[in-house]
Amino acid sequence: MKRETLDVKRGARGALFACALLFALMYTWFGVSALAQATLPAPDGVRVIDTPNDGGASLTILWAPGVLDSPDARYQILLGEGGGVDPALLKVVAEFPADTRFVKDVKTTWWTREAEKTWHQYVIRNGKDAEIKDGTTYTVAVALLKGEDRAMSSFVQATPAPNWFNWNQLNNLILALSFGGIVFYAISHAKRHEIFLRRIPGLDAVDEAIGRSTELGKPILYLTGAHDMSDPSTIAAAVILGRVAKRTAAYETELMVPHRDPITMAVCQEITKQAYLEAGKPDLFKEDSNFFITSDQFSYTAAVDGIMLRKKPAANFFMGSYFAESLLLTETGASTGAIQIAGTDSDHQLPFFVTTCDYTLIGEELYAASAYLSKEPVQIGTLRGQDIGKAIILSAIVIGTVLATIGVVTGAQWPSLFLDFFKDVK
Repeated sequence: MKRETLDVKRGARGALFACALLFALMYTWFGVSALAQATLPAPDGVRVIDTPNDGGASLTILWAPGVLDSPDARYQILLGEGGGVDPALLKVVAEFPADTRFVKDVKTTWWTREAEKTWHQYVIRNGKDAEIKDGTTYTVAVALLKGEDRAMSSFVQATPAPNWFNWNQLNNLILALSFGGIVFYAISHAKRHEIFLRRIPGLDAVDEAIGRSTELGKPILYLTGAHDMSDPSTIAAAVILGRVAKRTAAYETELMVPHRDPITMAVCQEITKQAYLEAGKPDLFKEDSNFFITSDQFSYTAAVDGIMLRKKPAANFFMGSYFAESLLLTETGASTGAIQIAGTDSDHQLPFFVTTCDYTLIGEELYAASAYLSKEPVQIGTLRGQDIGKAIILSAIVIGTVLATIGVVTGAQWPSLFLDFFKDVK
């Protein structure tokens, strides 16, 4: 009897020990799970600001990088309208992997950057996912998700508003003012000193073409291009026309200048009249040497081609801006055996001019020719200032390439201090 009682007591003790062990295991399991859930870190350092340097209707969210930033974890951006919003009413407006959306991925300059490059940044803009209105207060939160666990940051409030000035464009303002200052200085220097301009071979051909027309007793045909007087290439063509008209007046050679724009025709009439006056032969000036044909592109082209075939000028000048009519004009002129000199900044038409003309002023040579012939300090100074500006730009490209290479190879951040200064950020 005593032995049976002893066995019962031992069995009860064993069952009690097994229950205690099972309880301890269950407590440990649930405790570890609860601890794991409790240790999922909430996004830290969350800041919400009105997006700087924009036109309004957007908010920028910044928060510090976390230890769980990986493709397995995700961030959620929650938004609610108003100040005291119920957390349950916050709407998820964006969700993305936790290893994306960094400050370094956004096109900003170092003087407008709101946080370190390693921080996260997300911009909520007015659109289909969210309606953002200027002057309205919004409540924003950032949540970290991993598996079934979720940790949410504290709520932050911000109000969007438009900005008067885009500080990202400060470098462009400084560069524009610097180049403008260089041009004005060059103009001032040109008024006080003589600036050397390299002579362009096409300018020597101008006298040759006028001389040949005089010897053959044939007229000279001069075209000022397809644009009106608001275009710089037309202005340059008009300046060169003054030089040509002065020579034709001295040699008593006929000059024909057909036009597509009546304003350009009126300006060129005055330029031609002044050139004949300076040549000392105002009585040879003819009002109808400058005449208007039509504004239509190919009607004008057909009319000029007819003039070439009937009058057979010994020299054709094509100055200014041109389009599809360029080849039609120069092919007809070449078929008549005329000397042809072209000058244009229309790069898409340069192959046709180079092929069919005897001499071609390429691109900015047209402006250089007008400055060389006019000897105007404003034009010469502007040309000199542009050359200095282009030299600075080419130097910046070379130096920037070297610094960018150093930054990529070494991982250094200091090259961005220079590179950002030449960055164009919208």
